[in-house]
Amino acid sequence: MPKKFEVRWEGDLPATPAQAWDAFTVHTAGWLWKIHYEPRLGGAETGLTKGGGAVTAWEPGRHFATRAEAGGGFFNQLDYRLEPRGERTHLKFTHQGVFADDEYDSQLDACRRHTAFYCHSLTEYLRHFAGRDAVYLDLDVPEESAKAGFAVLRDALGVPANAAVGDEVRMTPEGMDPIDGVVDYATGPFLGVRTPDALYRFFGRERWGWPVGVALHLYAEGIDEAEAKKAWEEYLRDVYANDDTLCVDSRQSQ
Repeated sequence: MPKKFEVRWEGDLPATPAQAWDAFTVHTAGWLWKIHYEPRLGGAETGLTKGGGAVTAWEPGRHFATRAEAGGGFFNQLDYRLEPRGERTHLKFTHQGVFADDEYDSQLDACRRHTAFYCHSLTEYLRHFAGRDAVYLDLDVPEESAKAGFAVLRDALGVPANAAVGDEVRMTPEGMDPIDGVVDYATGPFLGVRTPDALYRFFGRERWGWPVGVALHLYAEGIDEAEAKKAWEEYLRDVYANDDTLCVDSRQSQ
């Protein structure tokens, strides 16, 4: 039986209501992933949910909402409410939907943690890259990474286990140029690194039995999306090619 959930996030954004509105209705690839909304009440949503949905609130600079429905009582609804506060904007975000009863607790935990990271990425986008287009890469990571995979990738990249927000780091993915940046998010197995022209997002998901998630928001001009995706996915396959490494790391993390 499906069971309804609700996840909320509330906070100030370092942007005007117009800039915030642009971020979550137009430039979604800059901090979440690529989504298209027809800019009107009742407009189509594509890219957020399987099968698409519809815009249910369209009040520029004030209130935006979208909803998708599926059979069996399943639905997914996002609601953004904006309040101007000087040069900043207060956002009240609500995500509602349903999870299967037998997966409810784990799915809700995952949703809460991912929502916090996504909203942080929204804040980083608005503070450093507002209004800019991005190439968004959602990388395929080997299934083996579901077992102690975050630590394996972090070590391969050269990011210290105790890296904290504000630390400068150099990531060294083999076969690519070194990446110098600053840690902007370090909460459990979720890591964010910001560079002058990118946001790098790493999601350790073994607590839910899922592979590691890797998402890149690349703002530099002239990026070959297919080439960048190929290079990163080849690198990730190499990182997780050795099962013995995963077993050793798993024992050390217990």
